[in-house]
Amino acid sequence: MKSNKDAFRDYLQLEKKYSVHTVNAYLNDIEFFETFNRVNFEQESIEKVNYGQIRSWIVSLVDQNLSNVSVNRKMASLKSFYKFLLKTKQIEVSPMLKHKALKTPKIVQIPFSEKELTDLMQQVGSPVGFEEIRDKLVVDLFYTTGMRRAELIHLMMRNVDLSSNIVKVLGKRNKERIIPVLPIIADQINLYLKERSALDEIVDDDYFFISKKGLKLSESFVYRLINSYFSRVSEKVKKSPHVLRHTFATHLLNNGADLNSVKELLGHSSLASTQVYTHNSLAELKKVYGDAHPRNK
Repeated sequence: MKSNKDAFRDYLQLEKKYSVHTVNAYLNDIEFFETFNRVNFEQESIEKVNYGQIRSWIVSLVDQNLSNVSVNRKMASLKSFYKFLLKTKQIEVSPMLKHKALKTPKIVQIPFSEKELTDLMQQVGSPVGFEEIRDKLVVDLFYTTGMRRAELIHLMMRNVDLSSNIVKVLGKRNKERIIPVLPIIADQINLYLKERSALDEIVDDDYFFISKKGLKLSESFVYRLINSYFSRVSEKVKKSPHVLRHTFATHLLNNGADLNSVKELLGHSSLASTQVYTHNSLAELKKVYGDAHPRNK
């Protein structure tokens, strides 16, 4: 018979469709709590804990200088586990029932300006050779599609359809979505594919983006690439693929795109997730309003 943890793993993987990385993070949090509970309360089973024991773990984590964000993530793992035990009738009441997340500061992502994007493209000019052409395409795909870093890294050759100018990406919880590709980007893709086909050896042939050695790109490489490119034109502290995704959404909204369309392009499951991008658009809207209204003349 499977243990509750093993059954929980299957539930996360098969029903919730979480990635292997996310599943392992949840289970690691639960195992850390098990260890804490065993050492401090001499209790092997965490199925029968009370909130006081969980609260003691929170205090211990804070004493270890973990951020509130990290503590909340661990609590979210526990909450999901006990919710699963409730669902499978292993327990009658969740010990997390009255838990409230620790307060965390709201982090406002500052997108790149349209001028910064224009300046960067002027500096890059016309790239030459496989790596330069690939790197510019990485930047342009982030900015013109809003895809996530993991989605770009795992973009497959078979999911790039230039006959229809679309790409298919695999998002969070293994949800597929189709994103249109601008004609100018399709031209860049053709140029990249020509250079790609001339490489001496391709190991990870199924993946669209590869290194000069024919290997799939790493997350750290893509982060460094974006940081390096935008360091040329921006003094913003954070220069990352996620900021480019944020920029994509903000610029679309600033130029009249409706929230639902942006939601679909980003692959969000709810409008609430997309609304975090509207604060910059509101600022732009206020400017347009102020410039255009007769009473402000």
